[in-house]
Amino acid sequence: MNDSPNLCDRRALLRHRKRTRRDALFLHEVAADEVQDRLSMVKREFKSRAIVTGHPDFWSELFNDANIVADDDILQLEEGAHDLVVHAMALHWANDPVGQLIQCRRALKPDGLFLAVLPSGQTLNELRSVLTEAEVSIRGGLSPRVMPMADIRDLGGLLQRAGFALPVADLTPLAVEYDDLLALGRDLRAMGEGNALGGRQRSLTRRDLFALAHQIYAQRFPGDQKALRATFELVTLTGWAPASSQPQPLRPGSAQARLADALKTDETRLPD
Repeated sequence: MNDSPNLCDRRALLRHRKRTRRDALFLHEVAADEVQDRLSMVKREFKSRAIVTGHPDFWSELFNDANIVADDDILQLEEGAHDLVVHAMALHWANDPVGQLIQCRRALKPDGLFLAVLPSGQTLNELRSVLTEAEVSIRGGLSPRVMPMADIRDLGGLLQRAGFALPVADLTPLAVEYDDLLALGRDLRAMGEGNALGGRQRSLTRRDLFALAHQIYAQRFPGDQKALRATFELVTLTGWAPASSQPQPLRPGSAQARLADALKTDETRLPD
């Protein structure tokens, strides 16, 4: 039996989300803009929409006719019931992200659209770096403090593993500045993104650790207007439930024209 804790402590995550402030959800606002932008490019009216999210109040304002679903391990989605499923700013907390994607795909009708927006890549890389250095210096060890972020290429691969057709992953970088480390921490807590890692330290953290972390942060990652610069990156994932009407790749060797002819060039045989 595997007794290792889940990556995410679900009860802690739900506690953090209860303290969310609407005025702190600027990342959700950017994510919503990305979703609306993708939908505006699809010449189709979606009549059975579902939104998977841990912030139902925010997303229900934008999609008031959608089925709002909590991002539990088992999603309350009916198989083949929707032509659009949006996984909104919650996939980074999933203990089984591939399982979440598969459930979303199964909830789609053939040729239904899936969209997901989540923090990833270099999000909070500065914070992760300085906390690591400060904690090693003071305590001689590490405690998980910042959620590890998947790379955009890895996330695109997850779409393929989950069985989506025509997968696409796009990146939206954001730079935010803060007066100090405490202000950054308050902002993260206000958006429901406090430390909910299953392996986190449960005792109180020494003040001198955060003091040293702030000192390192201000020296290494200064902002233009304020003391600290923080990076956020949002990845938007797009995929379609497979359908026979979608473009299909040709079988190897079935081409009826030579690439050299199309390019109007001579074909050169490579040496064996």
